[in-house]
Amino acid sequence: MSTWQGEVVSIHTAPAAGEAMTDLQEVEALAGRGLAGDRYAKESGTHSKAAGPHRHVTFIESEVLESLKRDDGIELPGVLCRRNIVTRGVQLMGLVGKEFKVGGVTFRGVRLNEPCRYFQNLVQIEGVVKALVHRSGLNAEVVAGGRVRVGDRMGE
Repeated sequence: MSTWQGEVVSIHTAPAAGEAMTDLQEVEALAGRGLAGDRYAKESGTHSKAAGPHRHVTFIESEVLESLKRDDGIELPGVLCRRNIVTRGVQLMGLVGKEFKVGGVTFRGVRLNEPCRYFQNLVQIEGVVKALVHRSGLNAEVVAGGRVRVGDRMGE
């Protein structure tokens, strides 16, 4: 039985490095690759040269995006945050090194995602990198694929 439960708030992919993210209702998670149609599954992402399981899928907490607006005056909607899956009700930093489910898909948290200068250049929001340090999300590997949908439950 899961000791925590979160949910998927939104899903986003970009077809190539630097391109705008598309807001989706569902997407196919491909084991060992990432999300169908996303730049990292296609190996055309900015950091694809440093490929590996840490590049499959990125998650960020909706609570972090809400706190950016409340505490820092920074509006960063899910579709602009450059992360694939926005969640609610789960502390992503606690999933590093652990397997977890999103709907019927199994992921493994690989490492925390830290914002970088490239991210700053794409979003063009002053102060966003500093505001997101140590809370910019989770990089995860797709262990067992399937469909991920907005509203899917997350748990152990």
